[in-house]
Amino acid sequence: MTRLNTSRLCTISLACALLAGCNLAPRYQQPPLPVPDNMAPALPPGGNAADALPLPESGPMAWQDFVQEPRLRRLVALALEHNRDLRVALLAMERARAQYGITRADLLPTVNATGAANRTHTADDLTTAGRPNTSGQYSATLGFSSYEIDFFGRVRNLNEAALQEFFRVEENRRSVQLSLVAEVMNAWLQLDADARRLLLARETLRTRQQALELTRRSHALGASSALALAQAQASADSARVDAAAFTSQLARDRHALTLLVGTPVDAALLPDAAAQPEAPPSDKAGTIPTLAAAAAPATALLAIAPELPSAVLLHRPDLRAAEHVLRASHANIGAARAAFFPAITLTASVGTASNALSGLFDGGNGTWSFAPQLRLPIFDAGRNRAALRVAELTRDQALAQYEKAIQTAFREVADALAERATLDERLVAQRSLVQASQRALELSDARFRLGADSYLAVLDAQRSLYAAQQTEILLRLAEQVNRVTLYKVLGGQWSNG
Repeated sequence: MTRLNTSRLCTISLACALLAGCNLAPRYQQPPLPVPDNMAPALPPGGNAADALPLPESGPMAWQDFVQEPRLRRLVALALEHNRDLRVALLAMERARAQYGITRADLLPTVNATGAANRTHTADDLTTAGRPNTSGQYSATLGFSSYEIDFFGRVRNLNEAALQEFFRVEENRRSVQLSLVAEVMNAWLQLDADARRLLLARETLRTRQQALELTRRSHALGASSALALAQAQASADSARVDAAAFTSQLARDRHALTLLVGTPVDAALLPDAAAQPEAPPSDKAGTIPTLAAAAAPATALLAIAPELPSAVLLHRPDLRAAEHVLRASHANIGAARAAFFPAITLTASVGTASNALSGLFDGGNGTWSFAPQLRLPIFDAGRNRAALRVAELTRDQALAQYEKAIQTAFREVADALAERATLDERLVAQRSLVQASQRALELSDARFRLGADSYLAVLDAQRSLYAAQQTEILLRLAEQVNRVTLYKVLGGQWSNG
């Protein structure tokens, strides 16, 4: 008889263990990419894939390796330490970690120790003769209440959903950090470009003021007309307006950089052009300031492989966050399915009790209780079925959002590659345009001084040269910003390992 009971007990225990290992959540499989397998960069007319340099295969690339300029590297480090948006993201991650700890605790019973004392005085008329009016009761118990045996995986699936939420928030923190690094680099490059434009505007103003003084003297001697003098004045005033506008823009750029970094920025960390208050003197009208013309890159050169596999996009933190949302939705389906099955909760305690504190732990005063509870859904007016349908639709919605995020990422990379494909050609053409405009200005000025042409031709040449120089600075900025954009949209990683 004893062997039979032991056999039944083992069978019941094994069945409970198998039920406890049951998980009703659908098995997660990573969806196929809803984009082409490769991201081939657009090539300029007449170009070929061999012209593109391959990306490094060691990804991910840390921002410290990507940023080659020491001052910019120091600024990025300061931003990662002081930026408030990143600090909020870090706190959100820690909050999600703590929330996951709360959910995980439901997997184990919560054991509490309880001590109680009760002293009661009874009225004389209510007591039996010879018995005291005051009585006491003392108890000490150890136990747990309403612990759910997770036969069908409801608690484990809720725990898995909380874990995926923590992973999602962590990926959001990485996304904020990646965006912050890119924004600091872009703000620094923008500050550098606007400082170069200001230097150019100040140099142009200086040369036009020199030309205005010469025209005034010539007009005073009767060698130049009043029209030429008015045109020279208008040209100088236009340059003065640009110099004032770029001065205020430069101040706004510094404020934006300070906000991103989260702490005052030392002038020693600013670009050389921003640290130089005035342009170097020049005796020749239209000369490009040496500092404004310099184009030393502040970031690592980012070359693009002829065919980049689309799977590298899955390393982007925003896509990983979207995938964690999709995984959590699968776990929520498992929890919703478990609601159709019985739920067993246990309440148990063990302790001791006595009417005298001194006899609380004497023999024979032990107490215990064991109260299992079975809850079986019979009729809920379709609540559980509707909850399951909501969980399934949430899964489908998360899948659509995940696929849309992949398609958006693919487009961002494709746009950056298309921009990259023509930047070098545009820069070469712009440099040639600046040189040609410089030569046209020199010839126009010479013809005006010889009386062979009007001052209007000189003004047109000045405006053309000035516009070409400004465009060249903006193109250099676009080329460097494109590198930063590629680093960001690729998630800082290019290998599929």
